[in-house]
Amino acid sequence: MHDEPATLLVVEDDAAVRTFLADNLTADGYEVLVAETARDAVRQLEYAHPDLALLDIGLPDQTGFEVLRRIREADASASRIDPGLPVILLTGRAGELDRIRGFDRGADDFLPKPFSYGELHGRIRALLRRCRTRRGGGRLRVGDLEVDSLSRQVRLRGRPLSLSGKEFALLRALAVEPTRVWTKEELLRDVWGYRSRGATRTLDSHACRLRAKLAVDGDVYVVNVWGVGYRLIDGPLAVAA
Repeated sequence: MHDEPATLLVVEDDAAVRTFLADNLTADGYEVLVAETARDAVRQLEYAHPDLALLDIGLPDQTGFEVLRRIREADASASRIDPGLPVILLTGRAGELDRIRGFDRGADDFLPKPFSYGELHGRIRALLRRCRTRRGGGRLRVGDLEVDSLSRQVRLRGRPLSLSGKEFALLRALAVEPTRVWTKEELLRDVWGYRSRGATRTLDSHACRLRAKLAVDGDVYVVNVWGVGYRLIDGPLAVAA
């Protein structure tokens, strides 16, 4: 888990369930935000930037599926919503069709009601562990390359680089784990918000331009792993976050 407590958004219209989750998660050391409608949830997503969302499907104004669609289709470079936000769906409808719909729309996990709080807490911890380095908050350093997500500035050996919004979002996504191979599906989802691989050339063209801008001194930062995706560097390199 992060050195600072993770922030969880609980989106639940049932007051008793919402209070139960908020009280227990707070007692376990998380910062907890709550919302009882889809509209409130979107507002929290835009301005509070949680680390993970617990999302009920049955909401009074829209379904949780619509909120999830809003998250996954967000523009990573322009929207206030993080399209790669980890989401666990909570629902009293435990049928196979709802599970399939949830995963097709980009849910990371699915837990039917009634559920054990211990199991939910375990799933939250596991998902945060998998995603803790995916998020590009703060400043990232990869060798002589520095990526500042807050100021949206990139410097190579101290010299600023001019990147487009999507180039910056792609670089930030790669920089959180620079030796990991990110699949094209993951990058298209997290940077562009696509749920399918239908726009592969969009990713390839942006990666090509980003590679060229980072190669001003002959460096090879963006590596194409044929048939899989991209990584930022080709081998071990001192990395500090």
